[in-house]
Amino acid sequence: MAIALFLTVASVGFLQTSGLLNITQTIPTSGHVTAINLGVYADGSCSEKLTSIDWGSLSPGDITYKAIYVKNTGNSPVNIHMTTDSWNPTEASSAITLTWDKENAVLDPGEVAKATLTLSVAASISGINDFTYNIIIAGTG
Repeated sequence: MAIALFLTVASVGFLQTSGLLNITQTIPTSGHVTAINLGVYADGSCSEKLTSIDWGSLSPGDITYKAIYVKNTGNSPVNIHMTTDSWNPTEASSAITLTWDKENAVLDPGEVAKATLTLSVAASISGINDFTYNIIIAGTG
């Protein structure tokens, strides 16, 4: 059985470069989560579903972290994986990297795991001011 969770992350950040004028604009973001027997939450008690992540303003070379909670809401163990897709602009996927510390973790029914997402921006990034992408968390078992 494959279980997939699609978390649309409208990660909007202004990547600052040197110059006379630096302007930072924060744009509210939202997303949609589709889950089958797997949930992603902003809190350890799993009372606040996670629908978007705002990474804030980022600069070249920045690394930032976000904690999320993944819960197996089904009745059998699942092995969890994370990928990304739908990068906008597409070039952002080669300059911005998302990883997590729960790849291949097994969650038993009802188990909740705290996961740390790590977003890294290449020091050499240029020409990208705002970006969006989807985080896909899938469980198989």
